[in-house]
Amino acid sequence: MHPAFSVIFLTTLIGAGQGLYLAMVTGQLYAIARFLPAQSEHFYALGSLVALLLLGAGLAASFFHLGRPERAWRAIAMWRTSWLSREVIVLPIVMVLVFAYGMAHWLNWTRPLFQLGEALQVDLTLLLGVLGTLASLALFICTAMIYAAVRFLQEWHTPFTVTNFLFLGTASGFMLAAAYSAYLGNPLVTFYGTWAVILTLAGLVSRLAHLHRNARLKPKSTPQTAIGVRHATLVQKAQGATGGSFNTREFFHGQSQSLVERLRVLYLVLVFPVPILLIGLSYLSASSSLPIIAFCIQFLGLLIERWSFFAEARHPQNLYYQSVA
Repeated sequence: MHPAFSVIFLTTLIGAGQGLYLAMVTGQLYAIARFLPAQSEHFYALGSLVALLLLGAGLAASFFHLGRPERAWRAIAMWRTSWLSREVIVLPIVMVLVFAYGMAHWLNWTRPLFQLGEALQVDLTLLLGVLGTLASLALFICTAMIYAAVRFLQEWHTPFTVTNFLFLGTASGFMLAAAYSAYLGNPLVTFYGTWAVILTLAGLVSRLAHLHRNARLKPKSTPQTAIGVRHATLVQKAQGATGGSFNTREFFHGQSQSLVERLRVLYLVLVFPVPILLIGLSYLSASSSLPIIAFCIQFLGLLIERWSFFAEARHPQNLYYQSVA
């Protein structure tokens, strides 16, 4: 498939935004349980603002791959059957909840609304945090299922697509939370960094399993079935359209297989071992800059990973339209 850069930025930006928001809520829950020191309300408010900006940037990026952006609102019409429609509905809900969560902290609306059990006092921020967490998880599923539900693209039609989006998005968010804490000189760097490493390792297992699966795939279509000729040997001499067409542009990335393989190695290095190593070094050196560098390198790797994700998908129509002698 042809990777649209607007979709690459959409999926990586909202993934990091959701992950950062989940990190803020996780930190608050640990503080409530007294496993972590309590943080100021402004810490959660500013973290939520950064998450909201990432979500907004991802939403803005989505308009660049629309032919008629003024009709974007119509995307919600098919919510009963379309995962894209569901994503379009859930994303603004997540943004509203992130905004409300941040504002509740900023305005110090932390007076308990009710109590659960003997100790847990539920205030507005905690309630919004739980609702936002559920909405964020739903958004991860909706975004991933846009691709995982496409049955004829075998590389995408797998649960690994969902686990990749979930683990890689949350890993980048928690890595950003560690960078945010390091920038503020906050002691939660170790907490967020450790979770970022755990999620990054989970993402590594999922992505390697996905690559292993795709390498063993056997195409369901062949050049013979593409043109309806049963001869045992077929050699394609043209790409199906001498002057190029929508089919030759939109369903193939146009790069050599060697470049695709090199980019695969590059993102496997940038997304997984390098950030983990930098986080570990930051613990040893108490560096405030290494977590920030770790996030930047990992996010760059995720942009390459997402390009590769789209490029890996082999559209069946390319059996007829793409090969050139």
